[in-house]
Amino acid sequence: MARRTAKKAARKKVTKKKASKKAGRRGAKKATGDLIISKSRTKAAASINVSGEFYAALDAAVRGMIANAEARAMNNNRRTLRPHDL
Repeated sequence: MARRTAKKAARKKVTKKKASKKAGRRGAKKATGDLIISKSRTKAAASINVSGEFYAALDAAVRGMIANAEARAMNNNRRTLRPHDL
């Protein structure tokens, strides 16, 4: 019976450590080299195979769209992106 309680205590310590690591990551910003898009969602949306190079090209296109939308919003004296900015 003593072994069971020791195992339970060890499991609790492990889960607490994992939770604290996750909490630390939440506030961290992603590096600029990270992709904006989700590879798994992109692959799921396509009905055919997706090349590894496609993700980088898609990411570049999305970043370009965002930059254009930001410029349009700033030209209209707004600091909020709206759907019609795309």
